[in-house]
Amino acid sequence: MQQAVTAITVPTMRRWDAVLLASRLPGRPVRVQWTRKDELTLEPLGSPMRIEIAAQLSGSRISAWRLSTRSGTHIQRPGWNGAVNLLAPAALDDAFALCSDTDLPFHNGGSKNAVALYNFPQQVTYQFVPNLPFRLSALRSLGAFANVFAIESFMDELAEIADVDPVDFRLAHLPDERARTVIRRVSELANWPSPPESGFARGLGFARFKNTGTYCAVVALVAVEESVELHKMWAAVDAGLVINPAGIVSQIEGGMVQAASWTLKEEVPTDDARLTAESWKDYPILTSRRSQRSPLKSISRPDCASTGVGEASLGPTAAAIANAVARALGIRVRDLPLTRDRLITAMMGAEA
Repeated sequence: MQQAVTAITVPTMRRWDAVLLASRLPGRPVRVQWTRKDELTLEPLGSPMRIEIAAQLSGSRISAWRLSTRSGTHIQRPGWNGAVNLLAPAALDDAFALCSDTDLPFHNGGSKNAVALYNFPQQVTYQFVPNLPFRLSALRSLGAFANVFAIESFMDELAEIADVDPVDFRLAHLPDERARTVIRRVSELANWPSPPESGFARGLGFARFKNTGTYCAVVALVAVEESVELHKMWAAVDAGLVINPAGIVSQIEGGMVQAASWTLKEEVPTDDARLTAESWKDYPILTSRRSQRSPLKSISRPDCASTGVGEASLGPTAAAIANAVARALGIRVRDLPLTRDRLITAMMGAEA
C-alpha cells in the first residue's frame, strides 16, 4: 500500500522585510503589506510525503509490519537549523541562502508517529529527501499527519481482510488501556455498533501524538456522491490532567477542522517551477458553512501529567475521513486530498 500527501501552505514571517527596509531608511516608519498573490506564491509549503506499508496477517492478528516514509525537511523555519531561512536576507546575500539539507531526528519531523502504537512486530525506516524544488517549512503536526493517515488507513484495510470490525481490530492490537479507552469512548459517542443511515458511512482514526503525548480518536460521518460531504465528526481525547477544559475543546476541534480542510480540499498547484495559486479561488479551503462543532469527550486523568493538544487531532481526523470514504465507495483512495477528480479516477480504476 502506498499513501501520498500533497504539499499544502504554511505561514511565513513578514516583519523581517520591514526590519531590512527600515534599516535602509533610518528615522522613517516602514509598513510592509504583501498582496494575496505575494502571500500565496511565496509562502513555504508543508513537506510532501510518501508512505509505503506492507503487513502480514496470521488469522486476525498482524504478525509482521514494514513501513517506509519519505519526506523533505520540516525545520526550515526562521532561525532553525542554524540558518536564517527568510526570503529577504536570502535575496540580499548568498551567505543567507535557503538550505533544506537536514530534518529533525528520528521520531520527529517526517518520521513523527511513523512507529505505530499498536503491539505487533514493526520495521520502520525514514528516508529524508533534501533540497526539494519548493521552499518547505513546518506544518502543524509535521510528519504525524501523513504517517497517522497511512497507518490508520492500512489498519482498516487489514481489518477488512481479517473480517473484523475496525474498532475490535484496533483494540485487539492495543495493550495500552488509555488508548483503548479513547477508542471505546469515541465509538460510544458515534453509536458505532449501529449502522449509519442509508447513504452515509463512518470511519475511525486513532493515534497517540508522538507516542508519548495526547491520545486522540476521531470518527467521521460522510456521504459520497460527486464529492465527499463531511456531515459530522466525534472525538475522544486523553491529555492527562485537564487544566483548561475549554482550551482542549478549542484546540482539538480546531485541529479537526483544519485537518478536514487538508484532507478534502487543500492542494498547492504548481507548474513544476513555481506556485501558481494566486487567490483563494486557486487554493480552496473548507468553509465555515461546511464545518460544525464536533461532539467531544475529554477524559481527565489527575494522576497523569498534562500533555499538549494542539497537534493531536490532525492525523486521526484525516484517517477517519479517508476510512469513511473507503466504506462509502467500497474502494480505497490513497492520495490526499480526496478531491472529486481523485474519487473518479479511483472508481474508474476499480471498474477497469
